[in-house]
Amino acid sequence: MSRLRPFLVLAVLSQLLSACGFQLQGAFTVPEEMQRTYIDTEDSHSLFYRAFRRDLRAAGVNVVDSMDDATAVFTIYFDETGQRVLSVSARNVPTEFEVFYTLSYGLMGGDETLIDVQDMTMVRDYTYDATLVLGKAKEEAVIRDALVQDLVRIILKQISVR
Repeated sequence: MSRLRPFLVLAVLSQLLSACGFQLQGAFTVPEEMQRTYIDTEDSHSLFYRAFRRDLRAAGVNVVDSMDDATAVFTIYFDETGQRVLSVSARNVPTEFEVFYTLSYGLMGGDETLIDVQDMTMVRDYTYDATLVLGKAKEEAVIRDALVQDLVRIILKQISVR
């Protein structure tokens, strides 16, 4: 009986998890219209463009270089990143910055609109210390990369739900 106990516990746990609607997060599923996708953008060197293209390819999408060869067109209308000062010290020295990434995009599959034009902005802030300039510059870059990955993940989820 003691040998069966771990299997019984596992069976009960799996039943409980399936009964509550729990599902493992699956991989990105590509709509049929996106088998050959063209990414229309003015800046093919932006952080978002490169990450989005990479993740589409990893999901099995054939990212084409010509709109004529595409079954879907993902258009990036606006792609901007930067930082703003959030707070300053009594000596007028910045003590906190905000890093932002703003994106406007839409998705067409043939003549059908798969995703209407949407605007999305992600923001994170960090404290600044003038004595740690190199480390804070690296922190800003890490935050910016995290924002891009979050944007890509959200957009792929929107496409996958479709």
